[in-house]
Amino acid sequence: MNSILPRDTVLLASRLLLATLFVLMGWSKLTGFSGTISYMAATGAPLPTLSAIISVAVELGLGALLAFGALTGPIAILFALYTIATAFIGHHYWTFAGMERHDMWIQFYKNFSISGGFLALAIAGPGRFSIDALLNSTTRPAGS
Repeated sequence: MNSILPRDTVLLASRLLLATLFVLMGWSKLTGFSGTISYMAATGAPLPTLSAIISVAVELGLGALLAFGALTGPIAILFALYTIATAFIGHHYWTFAGMERHDMWIQFYKNFSISGGFLALAIAGPGRFSIDALLNSTTRPAGS
């Protein structure tokens, strides 16, 4: 299928746009770690300290790998699952009322939309401008 948009450039932009949110949030959680633990406890996350450690590792660590296009398919699938799980843990709109309910409803379904982007990226692949492509080109035998 021909497109007016350059595939590899759009896939790079997709990775960077999806990863930016998570890297920024992961950094914020790391630099304000005690607040992150308190937030986890307030949202009802299981084992708040462990949940905080996992969220920092996923968001900051895997977010950086995604930005660089390393292990893109598996990481994109993990992020899709993670983002849906965090919708239920952190944005349980059905427990709120009024504007808070509406705001949480938006956040809940925004997480589902972001997950859709991750699933599309998992299927499309990282594109040529990625560590995955670089490693694939160096490990592939000549002429294949």
